Amino acid sequence: MLRTLLQQIPYFTPEDVAALEARWQKRVQLSRYDFLIRQGQVEQGLYFVSGGALRIYYPLPDEEICVGFGYPDTLLVSFPSFVNGAPSSYYIQALRKSELLGISKYDFVQLMEERPNIRRFWYEQLEKALVGKIEREVDLLLPEPEQRLQRVRQRSPHLFQHIPKKYIASYLRMSPETLSRLK
Repeated sequence: MLRTLLQQIPYFTPEDVAALEARWQKRVQLSRYDFLIRQGQVEQGLYFVSGGALRIYYPLPDEEICVGFGYPDTLLVSFPSFVNGAPSSYYIQALRKSELLGISKYDFVQLMEERPNIRRFWYEQLEKALVGKIEREVDLLLPEPEQRLQRVRQRSPHLFQHIPKKYIASYLRMSPETLSRLK
């Protein structure tokens, strides 16, 4: 699956695909509600979700705020911890049985230094993530739940295929009842 996706990146050479595929060797199997990372742990790797669904959430005393999701064919990481090497403020938890492939930060950085196309790919992923976070910020600033839901449906309709509604409601900062009523 990973090879097929990598081969679809038009500027990747067969050598780029082989180099990346060879280093994505850490296989992770999670059962429902297992954690990939817990608050306080330092993120050591980058993950490709090959199956299942996961959530990234920030815990508060009286609620858990979903800030992102992982589902098949996406990259997943506790990004601030990955970049800064500091303990994660977030949890990453499987919402159902999930399978991931991992690469260590050291191996990934080394690949980026060796292969310009892989560095280009990472920068494109960072740009997409930044645009997504800016769009999410706009979503959260909208006062009407209907507007937040409509924007997420337009931008990420696939969420509704992979993620349980109660977590989408948390992501949209509304109650599950409000989300059900709006749908």
